[in-house]
Amino acid sequence: MADSGLRARLGRTFLVQAAFIGVVAMVGVFLASVLLKDLLIRQALLEEAQHFWSSQARDPSFPLPATLNLTGYLDAAPPGLAGLPPGYHARLVEGVESVVYVSDRDGRRLYLVFDRSGVARIATVFGLAPLAVVLLVLYASSWLAFRASRRLFSPVIALARQVRELDPAAPDPAMLDASRVLPDADDEVRELAEALERYAQRLRDFVARERDFTRDASHELRSPLTVIRMAASALEEEEALSDAGRRALARITRATRDMEELTSAFLLLARDAQASLPAERVCVNDLLAEELERARLLVQGSGVTSGLTASHVLHVEAPERVLGVLLGNLLRNAFSYTDAGHVKVHVGAASVAIEDTGVGMAPAQIDALYQPFVRGEGARRGGHGVGLTIVRRLSERFGWPVKIDSTPGVGTRVEIGFPRSSSEALAD
Repeated sequence: MADSGLRARLGRTFLVQAAFIGVVAMVGVFLASVLLKDLLIRQALLEEAQHFWSSQARDPSFPLPATLNLTGYLDAAPPGLAGLPPGYHARLVEGVESVVYVSDRDGRRLYLVFDRSGVARIATVFGLAPLAVVLLVLYASSWLAFRASRRLFSPVIALARQVRELDPAAPDPAMLDASRVLPDADDEVRELAEALERYAQRLRDFVARERDFTRDASHELRSPLTVIRMAASALEEEEALSDAGRRALARITRATRDMEELTSAFLLLARDAQASLPAERVCVNDLLAEELERARLLVQGSGVTSGLTASHVLHVEAPERVLGVLLGNLLRNAFSYTDAGHVKVHVGAASVAIEDTGVGMAPAQIDALYQPFVRGEGARRGGHGVGLTIVRRLSERFGWPVKIDSTPGVGTRVEIGFPRSSSEALAD
């Protein structure tokens, strides 16, 4: 999973939680140590002094405190302590860090000297040691909770991987079968998997209906188009046909040829969705020459000139018919929107450029032309508004980026890139 994945985020959350617990625990021990060394020591010294004074009042021979950490002096103070006023004082007594409490009663003065270094050792032993144990238990429980949460999220992650590997063109609902993919998943995850499985089933049915419709409609169109084309060919032989009739016949012929190309493109897309078409080494220069010759038939007698130049011989590993449909659509589009001037085609080292002097388009029109059945303004020679849609689908499917630059009233330049191609430079 990536650093932004659910597992990583969950791990970071547990680490932050563990660090927060550790900081809070250490601050607590520090505060407890301060409390122990200051407030508790002072309170203990005060109570010790009160106990001594009350005991000494009952028994003048009552001994002064003399323990490992506490030493008492009455009237006579050790060097460095004489002259201290009543109250608490932090002093070094015989090189030892100590707290001195001075109190007066009945004209006498009591000095209680408490060794703080022992308290520091006690705070370390009885503070840090339990802290280490507590932190160890907390970190171990956090780690176990993290492992348990990872196991809880594992089915969701496995389901996400299955969805990612699902092929939209041929979705297999069995890939999301909860009983097979997630045998130990919880009820919520099973419900999600079943919902995705039903969605994949609907998607597969939709793709199948679209593919069947495209294939069947394309096949059904072939028969009437063949009849129209044969009838038009027969009419061309009629010598008595008027000029107006021949112009109308030419339009019928062009429209029939355009429809046949469109039908072929639909069939090609339907077959490609069902199974990968075999790729072969295609010479783009030769294929462009054939498609350009066919596209010229659209502008016979219009005065629009065309030409093909090349700086390289370009070869592409691809289904030849797919490449022909893409280039043919772009060429017919260029001729359809050009009433005067020229259509120029150039083959480079890894790209093909088609440039025309047609009506041109604004940027917003270019984006709209990628939508089905949208035609640019000024189209004068037929067309069905699906040419660029087919171009976009084929370019995305095979990884051939298409770039369109156009200026209204000036013309349009279309460049198709072939990243995985090979070429040989031509001599000047």
